Amino acid sequence: MTVTEKVLAENDSASENHASLSEKAENKDVMIEVSDSTASHTDSNSDDNSINESAGVYNAEIYSKYYSHPFKRFMIFFSLFLIAFAYGLDNSVRSTYQTLATSSYKQHSLMSTVTCIKKVISAAAQIWFARSADMFGRTTILLISIVLYVVGTVIESQAYDVGRYAGGAIIFALGHSGIVMVSELYVADFSNLNWRVTAAAAQVLPNVITTWISGNITGGIGDRWSWGIGMWAFIFPISCIPLLCCIVHMKYLALKNNEKLKTAFKKPRNLSWYQFCVEVFFWKMDIVGLVLLVAIFGLILIPFTLAGGLSNKWKAAKIIVPEVLGWVVAIPLFTVWEWKYSRYPLTPWNIVKDRGIWAPLIISLFQEFAYYMQGTYMITVLYVAVNQSKSTTARIQKMFSFVGVITGFCFGFVVAKIRRTKEFIVFGIGVWFIAFGLLERYTGGLEARTGIIAALCILGFGNGFIKFPARASIQASAYSHEMMGIATSLFLSIASIGSAFGSAVAGSIWANVLPQQIEKRITNNSTLVDYAYDSPTKFIKTYTWNTTERQKVVAAYKVVERLLNIVGLCLLVPMLVASIFLRNRRLESVVSFDKYDEAVEGEENIVVDAKKDVKP
Repeated sequence: MTVTEKVLAENDSASENHASLSEKAENKDVMIEVSDSTASHTDSNSDDNSINESAGVYNAEIYSKYYSHPFKRFMIFFSLFLIAFAYGLDNSVRSTYQTLATSSYKQHSLMSTVTCIKKVISAAAQIWFARSADMFGRTTILLISIVLYVVGTVIESQAYDVGRYAGGAIIFALGHSGIVMVSELYVADFSNLNWRVTAAAAQVLPNVITTWISGNITGGIGDRWSWGIGMWAFIFPISCIPLLCCIVHMKYLALKNNEKLKTAFKKPRNLSWYQFCVEVFFWKMDIVGLVLLVAIFGLILIPFTLAGGLSNKWKAAKIIVPEVLGWVVAIPLFTVWEWKYSRYPLTPWNIVKDRGIWAPLIISLFQEFAYYMQGTYMITVLYVAVNQSKSTTARIQKMFSFVGVITGFCFGFVVAKIRRTKEFIVFGIGVWFIAFGLLERYTGGLEARTGIIAALCILGFGNGFIKFPARASIQASAYSHEMMGIATSLFLSIASIGSAFGSAVAGSIWANVLPQQIEKRITNNSTLVDYAYDSPTKFIKTYTWNTTERQKVVAAYKVVERLLNIVGLCLLVPMLVASIFLRNRRLESVVSFDKYDEAVEGEENIVVDAKKDVKP
């Protein structure tokens, strides 16, 4: 073979091995430092006078190299599967027990308030956990999240009023957000872009199982909601053991091969401990921005869920003052802080201004907003207005996740070959229009059972084409491995904000419309109206399906449910518009596009070096 033929052969071979070259590129001793949200590479020997901002990212790339074998990758994803199975099943049964808990406190209408609080906290927590995981490492944040998850669960299970329950729910939401964020980062660390949809869907495949067994669990435990929640305080930590074992093994292999792992807790020589803590925990975590973000959505959204009810409170100071503070004080303060003073803003403008980033964020926001318009009180509607048992209600409510996960997982194999997502996202949004049309048609009565099941299945089918592909799309647009974590956290945070909006608006409609509708039908009996509105799960035990009182309440539920679904249907329009602006970037066989560029650069160097050997 001539030298020229060797050059061509080497070029062809290099083109077929992007992934291999990318893995070699990852072995470089690189430290990424972010200033004004842009990454620049510095020599690792200058560590002594700088903070390891991306220690978590760097170490994850080292670990990934030692777990590149298919069996080891399988163990990672199987461990994530177990964790997702545990918290997925927990969420399935906990949503049912939340309904029972708030009803037992005679505060059922505050269920949307509790959900809204959890989502507002989750929105800020997603960003904080993503930054912390990149800086302090995935393992540290995973352990912190497990502790918060357990503590919040214990408090919820032992709460005897809605205030204490909400307190436990906040701590639980923090832990749950951390678990989800770390899991998403591990999925991104150990999968290529073209397989990202399948990998993300595989992680939540447990929903296929939980759909059918959650009903048996809730049916078996019955009204003992305290035990139904509390048992997860020891079940969930056990599910995390396999992943922790994999992490320990990866670290062992790295140290055995003399890899230099980084730690963010190493104080630079030119900083005191006080300066180091201020720089890391105040500036880099942007604590002020996080607090203001929680304040904005808490002050604006939560009053919406509290203002209605049997006694309208819209004119009360406790409703007006938070709204004014949210709109007039918190929003301007947040804007000024992020724009002028924050060194590391929560939403870096040079990232968010790209339509490949903001378009998926808009889709994420309105998708969750629309979903929670119909989902916040779906369990109550199935109980009261469709006359379903606890076990059947739990199964019907999970049909959305069941179909969505299967669709997303199977569709991921198509994406791996086609390597495009935009057209499918637009298709999925179109499917949601059909689903919400059915939900608007079937709102209550025994005849609505089949229609609601069909609507939730269609909704889940469309979700498989939207949620996972949109996440892969924003990760592809983020370019670098580190920026991918930021983009993922923004995507999940915006989803939590959308959920909070959905819960707040649904709660506002429920609290302001339902009491009036019940009073129109049950006249001259305020005690019964209070009973039907505040304690629906107890009301249906007293007044069975064929009683006149029950049918009047069912008629009231139909009116409210129709309003909720009409609002949800309208929210799909901005989703459709945003999908038009999505980038349709080809998903390459790399973790992130900076690795792809390194591989291409490496190929070019191979060809250039080979050409130097060619004699004229």
